[in-house]
Amino acid sequence: MSAVRHGPTLSALAAGTATGALSANDAVTGALDRLDETEPHISAWVRVDRDGALRAAGQLDSAPAKGPLHGIPFGVKDIIDVGGLPTECGSPLRRGRTAAADAPLVARLRQLGAVPLGKTVTTEFAYFAPGPTRNPHDFAHTPGGSSSGSAAAVAAGVVPLALGSQTAGSLTRPAAYCGVAGFVAPAGGSLDTTGFVGLSPSLDTVGLLTPTVADLRLAHRALTGGHGPADPPEPPARPRIAVWQGTELAEVSADMRTALHRTAEQAAARGAELVDIDWAARTPGLAEAHATVMAYEAARALADEAATPDRLSAPLNQLLADGRIIPETAYRHARSVAERGRAELLTLLTEVDAVLGPAAPGAAPRGLAATGSPVLSRPWQLLGLPVVTVPGHRDGRCMPLGLQLVGHPDRLEELFTLGHAVEQSARDAAPARSAGDPAP
Repeated sequence: MSAVRHGPTLSALAAGTATGALSANDAVTGALDRLDETEPHISAWVRVDRDGALRAAGQLDSAPAKGPLHGIPFGVKDIIDVGGLPTECGSPLRRGRTAAADAPLVARLRQLGAVPLGKTVTTEFAYFAPGPTRNPHDFAHTPGGSSSGSAAAVAAGVVPLALGSQTAGSLTRPAAYCGVAGFVAPAGGSLDTTGFVGLSPSLDTVGLLTPTVADLRLAHRALTGGHGPADPPEPPARPRIAVWQGTELAEVSADMRTALHRTAEQAAARGAELVDIDWAARTPGLAEAHATVMAYEAARALADEAATPDRLSAPLNQLLADGRIIPETAYRHARSVAERGRAELLTLLTEVDAVLGPAAPGAAPRGLAATGSPVLSRPWQLLGLPVVTVPGHRDGRCMPLGLQLVGHPDRLEELFTLGHAVEQSARDAAPARSAGDPAP
């Protein structure tokens, strides 16, 4: 069974509310109706603020438009504070803990006219223990994690925008598994994690999920006060793309390898120059350093929670136990690996436009007891680089396959533009579907 619907994109919905063709109440009511239709199947939401959302929509409709996201309903991962709602982090340890104020990212979206619909399911403290969420494309498959509810809510057409976060592969993986676009903000950028319950301070970053890459660009420009033309610029005529297979880190499925190869071929046919890099000499050390940094910092960030191990999952207890025994010298070495690696990749990303690779080893695995492997995100997350997850491909079972584009933190417009072109190419090449097939 599938709960996927090809609903309005963020761009289309924002255009409708901006012109007055659609009221904020219409947009929010439509989202709530779709939520009621899909939630029994996918369990993407931990709390729905129905009354608060409708009240906010009514206030918006009684005043001039507030901003470029006027009336847009959005979801918030339940590690991010929304004033007056609990931030429970998928754990009984935080049950009922109500946030006194919005996280700055949520407050900024409100300033832009957007309406928080409620809190979406997260894995326990944004680590591995899954919540109840199911993949909208096939309820027997994981949606990924930890931003599971946010990705599923966008894929099901409930909201055109949802907030997530990433520490390892917490946003890239669910975006890929659920067939939506995802953006991992660069470390140290204008989108910060104040008001988030963190897992690893040097690795935690903001994430956005939308139906398309063009929607990511719209949301990011609105949040950061982007200037210049609203329409995306044309991609470079001859982009230089470093293709990364990911096979030195994971067993990548045949369907994923085919999707990557097809995308690279299409890019080359349109004038792109494909650049070969010796990734095996780079990424394994980065992935290992990421695991060290994450465990070491998590053990200290969640030291209070570790005092009640009987109320934590086995995976989280293991992470914290591993982190407690990592020597400080090993942690400092891992951080130095990150610093050197970042300098090297930033140099590479002045010579190429992006790194193109698989966002996950394959499509979403069957089963709900685990959320899949984050290994193909670990190197880029360690380096604090921006990543766009590009939807559009499918495997032999019609499950989504996501690719990722890794870019330079100072060239985000170019990254979104290239991601949009790659997405359009994938969708244009998608085989025709019969009437009974799931929607993309």
